[in-house]
This record gives sequence, C-alpha cells and structure tokens, in this order.
Amino acid sequence: MDSDRHPDAIARLIAPSLALSGCLYASMWRDTLAAGALTDEQRSSHFPATPYCGMTWVLDGDGVQVLDDGSERRLPGRALVGGPRSRPAQFRSDAGTRCFMVAWLPDALHALTGLDLASLVDGCESIESVLGPEWQTLSASLLAAPDEHACQARLEAFLLPRWRALAQSQTAPPRRYRDWMENLALKAVAGGHGESLRQVERRIKRWSGQSLRALRSISRAEAAFHQARGDLEAGAVLWSALAQDAGYADQAHLCREIRRVSGFSPEELRRRIFSHEAFWAYRVWV
Repeated sequence: MDSDRHPDAIARLIAPSLALSGCLYASMWRDTLAAGALTDEQRSSHFPATPYCGMTWVLDGDGVQVLDDGSERRLPGRALVGGPRSRPAQFRSDAGTRCFMVAWLPDALHALTGLDLASLVDGCESIESVLGPEWQTLSASLLAAPDEHACQARLEAFLLPRWRALAQSQTAPPRRYRDWMENLALKAVAGGHGESLRQVERRIKRWSGQSLRALRSISRAEAAFHQARGDLEAGAVLWSALAQDAGYADQAHLCREIRRVSGFSPEELRRRIFSHEAFWAYRVWV
C-alpha cells in the first residue's frame, strides 16, 4: 500500500485532568517543523463532522480552510474558536506548523463563555473578536508556550477555577459521543420538567449547537469507527456485520452515514487513515 506518511510529522492526543473531564474532551498537538518540505496533501488535515466545539492556537505557521469547491479561505487569526461541524472539514498549513487544538463539550463552552453555538456551526472566529480580555490574555500565553505540555498546563490553570465555580459535576470523562449525548439529553429533560419535547430539543440545540437527531447520527458513526479499528487490529472488517452491530439498517446505510460524516466511503476512509499523512487526526483520535 502506497503511503505518504512522514516520520518526522508529530501528532499527539492529550487527555485533560479529571477535574476538567466534564468540560474538555481532549487536546491535540500537531508539529511539522522538523518534517522539512511537505507536499500540499501532507500539509493538509482532515477532520470529520463532530458535535464538539474547538479552540485552536497556531503557535507557528499559518493556514487556510479548503472549501468543498477546492478554493481556500484564510483563517481569521492564530487563536480561534469554532462550533460543532455538521460536515467534514479540511485545512492546510502554509509550511511547517505547530498547533494546539482543544475539543470542548459544547454545553461547557456555552456555560463558560456565553457564546451562541448555533451561530458557530461549521464556522470559526478569532478569539479576540468574540471573547473578552481574560481569554485574550490566555491566548497570548498559549501562543508563546514552548510546547504542548506548557499549552495544556496553562489552559488547565486558567479553566480550573472557572469550571469549579460553575459547580458542575466532575465525574469520569465520557469517552464516547454517546455517553455525553445521553447525559446532555437527560439534563435537558430534567431542566424543563413539564415542557414539551420541542422545548427540550430547543434547549439541547442552544447548549450544543446541533439537534438531538444530528448528535445521534454522529454518535452512531463514532461507534462504527471504533469497532472498525478493533476489527482491523483483529484481522479484517466485515462491513455488513459492523453495520448491524452499530445499529444501521444495512451496509448501504452505514456507507451513506460514514460518507456524510467523513466525506469518504468506509473502505476509502480506512485506507486513508492508515496511509495518508493528512488523516493524522483520525489516527490519534479513534
């Protein structure tokens, strides 16, 4: 199998401290400074649709978002906040880069910032333009950090007192979309006793930026990703059996959903995850 993966391109997943498990899902670090000259494709990064929100700090380099028609849109800054994504996204760095990315539970980000997440779905803004001075001070500190460990430490030192002040539950972190989604739905119902289903759904969308139906779709796709990874490690994937186990009507239904979430068929996505540098986020996340 042909591969364009580069041995000097670094991608890491960082788990948050337990005290922030109800706030942050995980952080990712991307460093290609030591990789030298990379092709356009190697400098790309592919991400699936996700219910999580994100913050990104670009410590070195610059980049663009690659749109569906192949055109490029310059990112609005080096410190960014983005909402959930209802479709896959592709980004490309100009040259060597170092980026620190954080996946937020949407209801936590909404509670801490007051941001209207529905207006950020499939988009991003500079932190400077939408958040206050203390967040801008945090951004300046992270952009000057020497490495991913310093980034994570500075972020957690900033968040811990603010998160504790909200008196949120600090139970073990949900490791699957489904766990978080079910907890979010339960909180929405409990917070609106006697309300109609439509009112509960509006609360879920206000907290998460997406409908419960969209969240369930991504939850099921994530379960399929994890099972496929396990099946591959055990030998091979039988897509028809995986579709049944993950709750899809049939294999065709699975293929449609995986393509909607990732932009690729299940088999093509599997091949790219293992052989393409641009799919580093899938490799560290799944």
